[in-house]
Amino acid sequence: MEKTNNTANKNPFKGLLNYQWITKNIPFFLFLSVLAVAYIANGHLADRTMRKINSTTSELKELQYEYKTIKSEVMYRSEEEQVVKAAEPLGLKVVREMPQRLKAEK
Repeated sequence: MEKTNNTANKNPFKGLLNYQWITKNIPFFLFLSVLAVAYIANGHLADRTMRKINSTTSELKELQYEYKTIKSEVMYRSEEEQVVKAAEPLGLKVVREMPQRLKAEK
């Protein structure tokens, strides 16, 4: 009776970790390892996507600043006074008299 009592007192998990149990559960362990690799790859992909989003956002801000700068410069150069100053070296002057209408004969 003592022998059966001694086997009952042994570690109950020892029977689970034998060779047959391990070989029977190899497909499950492979499935878990594939899931772990997929989880890690998904994390790396998410990090790479976030870096791309951040770099695109900063590039967009730079382009917006450049657009605003160029727009203000064009607005300044298209003022009448600036156009007159730019046209003087070409020999163009502002005409102060009213334009004449031409009438076609019928």
